[in-house]
Amino acid sequence: MGKIIVAALIGLIALPVAHADTGIVTKKSANSVAATLDCLESTLRAKGMTIFARVDHDDGASKVGLTLRPTELLIFGNPKLGTQLMTSNQTAGMDLPMKALAWQDAEGTVWLSYNDPAYLAARHGIDDRAEVIKKMTGALGKFSDKATQPAAKDC
Repeated sequence: MGKIIVAALIGLIALPVAHADTGIVTKKSANSVAATLDCLESTLRAKGMTIFARVDHDDGASKVGLTLRPTELLIFGNPKLGTQLMTSNQTAGMDLPMKALAWQDAEGTVWLSYNDPAYLAARHGIDDRAEVIKKMTGALGKFSDKATQPAAKDC
């Protein structure tokens, strides 16, 4: 019985942190910020998604004499899905393409955060694209899980 409780607690620790009030999903990464986004980027490219930009925020900070822990943003999308959200409500274009932020906290832990597609749909009053939201949520979950695994498995 004790082993079951310990296993359940360990499983809870590994769950992503979802902030319902902000719509941000955050997962702990076993890799560096750069390696986490390298894996995510290569996975997205392999799935045919468009990579629009990669922003190195700590590099930008250093250029103006400021210090920021490693923080990188990846901007990506799949027009086949994103356009469907925008045809329901064009204001969804404010939050599309999708973004993922890899960042290191003060203790040195690396995290990967992204917007929950269901939150974006709710934010823009999109209630006619449940299948699209489900597909986006599942894909982001799988891709982010892969990028946060030790040594970015299979990347």
